[in-house]
Amino acid sequence: MSQVRPYRGVEAPQRIAERRRRLLEAGLDLLGGQAIPADLTVRAICSQSGLAARYFYENFTDKDEFVGAVFDWVIADIATTTQAAVSSAPARDQSRAAMANIVRTISDDVRIGRLLFSAHLANPVVVRKRAESGALFALLSGQHAGSALHLEQSDRIKAAAHFMVGGAGQTLSAWLAGDLDFTPAQLAVQLAAFIDQVADPALYRD
Repeated sequence: MSQVRPYRGVEAPQRIAERRRRLLEAGLDLLGGQAIPADLTVRAICSQSGLAARYFYENFTDKDEFVGAVFDWVIADIATTTQAAVSSAPARDQSRAAMANIVRTISDDVRIGRLLFSAHLANPVVVRKRAESGALFALLSGQHAGSALHLEQSDRIKAAAHFMVGGAGQTLSAWLAGDLDFTPAQLAVQLAAFIDQVADPALYRD
């Protein structure tokens, strides 16, 4: 079997990974940009990334797979950093740590905020991925809440988890749209306060 030689000292897997990163960055630029493209095309993606179309198809079978990969890439990063922030905070400050990390992330990179929360981005793959990630975060939030409150899983806990995830997402969307006049720090504190109210064990007992 022939081996792929390094090019300018860079091994083939590293070059492939770098091209994929450039394509994902281009997707985030386009999907999270100020001007939302009416139709995201492979040509536009390649032009934004500075790569030929063959490199797009080296990584993705079609546009839908590409858009899903961009979304998953962003979600994985924000989930990882938020979990790290929560794990390093005292129990009483974990809601604030989580919200502070999320708000800081979408404030520092408005493309991420638009991709995850903008009501104006109606790409069907993004809409589907938002629903999937919302359900997943609600499941994880419900499991965490049940463990923290020492309660068995129930529909009340599930309802609270969906309420927290959906409410936080809608509030972040409104903030990004300019409907809420909070600084990032103020928004994080306000969201954390709402979440902490839902952590009252009395809400889940008869």
